[in-house]
Amino acid sequence: MRPHYKKQPSTMIRFKNLSLFQASLPLLEGVNQTLYPDQKIGVVGANGCGKSSLFSLLRGELSLEEGELEFPPKWRIASARQETPASELSAIEYVLQGHQEYSQIQTDLAIAEQKEDGIAIANQHAKLDAINGWSLPATVAKMLTGLSFSEKQMHASVAELSGGWRMRLNLAQALIQPAELLLLDEPTNHLDLEAVLWLQSYLKQYQGMLLTISHDRDFLDTFCRHIIHFENRNIDFYSGNYSQFEKQRNAKRDLQQAEFEKQQKEIEHLESFIRRFKAKASKATQAQSRVKALDKMDKVSAVQIRQKFGFSFKPVNKNITQLIQLENLQAGYGESVVLSEVNQQVEVGQRIGLLGRNGEGKSTLIKIICGELEKQAGEVNRNKHFKAGYFAQHQVEQLNLDQSPMWHIQSLDSSVSEQQARNFLGGFAFNGSKSEAKVQGFSGGEKARLVLAMITWQAPNLLLLDEPTNHFDIEMREALSLALQEYSGAVILVAHDKNLLESVVDEFWLVNKGRVEIFKGDLDDYQKWLNDNRWGKGTSINQIESQNSITVGSKPSVSDAEVNVSRKDQKRLAAEKRKQKAPLTNRLKQLDQKLHKVQQEKQTLEDFLADESSYSDKNKSLLNQNMNRIKEVNQSIELIEEEWFDVSEQLEAFDE
Repeated sequence: MRPHYKKQPSTMIRFKNLSLFQASLPLLEGVNQTLYPDQKIGVVGANGCGKSSLFSLLRGELSLEEGELEFPPKWRIASARQETPASELSAIEYVLQGHQEYSQIQTDLAIAEQKEDGIAIANQHAKLDAINGWSLPATVAKMLTGLSFSEKQMHASVAELSGGWRMRLNLAQALIQPAELLLLDEPTNHLDLEAVLWLQSYLKQYQGMLLTISHDRDFLDTFCRHIIHFENRNIDFYSGNYSQFEKQRNAKRDLQQAEFEKQQKEIEHLESFIRRFKAKASKATQAQSRVKALDKMDKVSAVQIRQKFGFSFKPVNKNITQLIQLENLQAGYGESVVLSEVNQQVEVGQRIGLLGRNGEGKSTLIKIICGELEKQAGEVNRNKHFKAGYFAQHQVEQLNLDQSPMWHIQSLDSSVSEQQARNFLGGFAFNGSKSEAKVQGFSGGEKARLVLAMITWQAPNLLLLDEPTNHFDIEMREALSLALQEYSGAVILVAHDKNLLESVVDEFWLVNKGRVEIFKGDLDDYQKWLNDNRWGKGTSINQIESQNSITVGSKPSVSDAEVNVSRKDQKRLAAEKRKQKAPLTNRLKQLDQKLHKVQQEKQTLEDFLADESSYSDKNKSLLNQNMNRIKEVNQSIELIEEEWFDVSEQLEAFDE
């Protein structure tokens, strides 16, 4: 069939028997789907499956191999550019250029003013009125504030800004453009938590069709109402957010597996009949008919659920308590002071999330703790057994591009054998020849995984993770979350991934105006504090602390005087209850994930023990190991379930 890109008089995007290739490799084959206006769609699937290629196709940058793409003729498309020229325009001016109509009006207005053409000037002013052009610069300034730009950065030239900030400008350009279709490809990769929270709120209100590629499940859960999933060179469409998609996909896989097992029994029965009676003249015809039935059967494939990652952190010395203490710390760069009067300590087992706007000093604090930056004043007292594992994006640049993952692990420990290194790297999906391939050809995600693998190998008792999930897909993020939950050391985490923060962190520190203080609230409270301070309402940390004075886990009592409280007080009391419940809710989420993990392992062990071949002489050693392991797993399940019920009871007490 001849491929077509049709602009049809409709208000929907339609794929008809669509096929898409990368070189000779098929990405999509025979896809039939329809997308409707105003749908907010999350686009998910394994790396390299064709998500970004689909975006290029929609933008008209790729040609179809087969099939048709029907596209509304008058629809405008907005998407963020991947590169930003070193322009002398200010940040605000650069973003305004993204609004093509506004930019054209400004050009025409400048020409009219130069010619002193009063009628033309009036016409351009009328056009500005029609698009609310007079307020657009203020709208852009508000948008850039949401993306964590300071006022100074907004008026700085684009050339003065770093690559990460320029990518934010490209995102702002895409958001400011009037469009019927907005395409966002990993929009949170260059954002901090504050900017991600703002972007989520913005996209909730977005009018038009939105397609977003993202590996951040919490981000997708916030505003997406549909998911398209790339799998097996096809696109499956699901209603609901990412969490609902997972449930539907798992149910679909369970049904497929049941159909597969049912069909396998039928196939076994047919093949058994054919083997027994094919040679007998009296049964030959019947046997032949079963051969034909077998050939015509539409085979159902088995569900292949492959655990791509399987790593864990090494146990920490249980005799260590306090790892580091900061006393009246002052830190900065040169004569510039970033942090002052910092008094905090970190103990084994603490799981701390660092909050604070970009540039407030989160990374500075981490660098002081790990020893990468010298203090300006005060004391930094480290335990003699202190051993930090520091992960930051700049460390990816320190990898030896001419060497392999195997070489990197063996460079840390000359005594490690090739097989030990290979087994270890397999847990980070560096399998087979990948463990011996040059790093030079690796993707950003693969390089980041290698840095994490090197940190894990060195068995730190304090993990300092500065935006560790950039370039990680959803599977890797979940694997990291589970590994951190099992880790017995301390964790200090900076991340824009809310799901990772909520599943790992037990307490938050706020880095703000040169201070580091405990933040007694959850991420919803932080978003409120951030919005209040962003627009000048000024909720203080102490105000938030005072609203959280009730002990976590205790049941709030309601006195007679509270019956007639005002609506404002009722809202405040409800907010207090949510804050008190937050640590318990987070813990319950952690327990759910741990329980899911051990139940999967239990199923794998039971499948092994149910297989007759497991009892052969060659599997005797493995059989004993697995029988011992299943006892340990059952004990783990009991302990997790006990804690789960305990935490659930505490949560239920809040609602009684």
